[in-house]
Amino acid sequence: MTSTLQPAAVTETEKRPGRWLALSVLVLAVLLVAVDATVLGLATPYISEDLKPSGTQLLWIGDVYSFVIAGLLVSMGSLGDRIGRKRILLVGATAFGAISVLNAYATTPELMILARALLGVAGATLMPATLALIRNLFHDPRERSLAVGIWGATASAGTAVGPVAGGFLLEHFWWGSVFLINLPVMAVLVLVGIKMLPESKNPDPGPWDMISVVLSLVGVIGVVYAVKEAATHGFEWPALAVGALGAAALYWFVRRQLTLPAPLLDMRLFRNRGFSAAVLADLLTILGLSGLVFFLSQYLQLVQGRGPFEAGLAEIPAAVGAVAAGLIAGRTARRFSVRAVVAGGLAAVGLALAVLTTLDQSTGYPLLGAALLVVGVGASFSFTVTADVILSSVPKEQAGAASAVSETAYELGAALGIAVLGSIVTGVYRGFGSPAGTPSAAHESLGGAVEAAGAMPTQAAQKMLTSAREAFVNGLSVASAVGATVLLLTAVAAWFMLRNQRLESAP
Repeated sequence: MTSTLQPAAVTETEKRPGRWLALSVLVLAVLLVAVDATVLGLATPYISEDLKPSGTQLLWIGDVYSFVIAGLLVSMGSLGDRIGRKRILLVGATAFGAISVLNAYATTPELMILARALLGVAGATLMPATLALIRNLFHDPRERSLAVGIWGATASAGTAVGPVAGGFLLEHFWWGSVFLINLPVMAVLVLVGIKMLPESKNPDPGPWDMISVVLSLVGVIGVVYAVKEAATHGFEWPALAVGALGAAALYWFVRRQLTLPAPLLDMRLFRNRGFSAAVLADLLTILGLSGLVFFLSQYLQLVQGRGPFEAGLAEIPAAVGAVAAGLIAGRTARRFSVRAVVAGGLAAVGLALAVLTTLDQSTGYPLLGAALLVVGVGASFSFTVTADVILSSVPKEQAGAASAVSETAYELGAALGIAVLGSIVTGVYRGFGSPAGTPSAAHESLGGAVEAAGAMPTQAAQKMLTSAREAFVNGLSVASAVGATVLLLTAVAAWFMLRNQRLESAP
């Protein structure tokens, strides 16, 4: 497969009527997922105070959704290609809304982890279906680039809507209310989607191979779990055994796909250098960013003392930059080059993360806001163009599977990033010095330290909190440095791997 495809002529009759209205329904699904991801970070201090999870449980609450969704995305993308992308999208959206209620009313850390895992099962149906439907709705390459830009911009808008709406709810209601905001979005998506979305699927898909489904799930979860445990507790035998099992399952999965007449995932897609480079860039980018995203709300609230609503507003520059960049990314890549836009965007994010290594407890907002704006612009340029490259590199019959690969890279990067960078933050934090008699829960998380301070003498509590906040910021600085290094190295790799790659242009 060559790095570019020659598009067939697209006439006005081939442009599906109502495609832009159908797109508005698809972006609601993206909004659903983005809002859910951002409100979790904002609600984490409240969940920590109410459910009293351990540090490890808190990380599981944060990343089990990504573990499950990453393990199931390829399977669900392939299932959508077989039974219909509209059908799987609407079923998944309905389940996503229902399980959000379970998240809202979780009463123990274990139940919260289970609820997040089930939400991952539902979420795995949404993102591949939306991108695959875009691929089938928009045949004109320039229109498709704009549609992908709107798709990405909506996800970024969700990262702004989530913290602001979530912050307002957290200041007036209990933490579970932030998950219930999924319900009205889900209701509109399903009711309008039934009428407006066209059905599309692979006309000759072959059977859905359950052995491959199990192998992909076991493989991804096993590898990610091993990385998480190794980052938290070191290289212990149980984690190594699970990691080896996961690696063996992935090896078997790949070998099986190469022999099946109708594979769950066509491994030949990776022969396309542009496709492989785009997937790798997505994985490493979100890996480098995820530690910042997960812990930033805690920094704003528990270190700088902002309320939830104010913390949500403080994160808006990243979303504003992402929305603006997403809408012009395709046009910019055609004017300059794919590799210039992707590598330049990644380098900008890396430099912004490097600036954030200078954070301390009293860092002024102008520096933080400017860094977040650059992160939003750079990440959106990269993600939007790589999504366009991935969609352009495959036949529309395989759009679901290809989109699932893209989303798997994103979710896998998020899970690995939270596991590795989150464990760095937690590891540095746990070592802070504290007065005698400080509860052990104070060393599990910063939220635990804030809660423990309420039961300590004033002077001892203040001393403990100062030390805990300093340790948390130090951990965040180290994680930002690691993230900056990953992003800058990824920018260099993208510059070489995306050489001569171009987006399709209409004739």
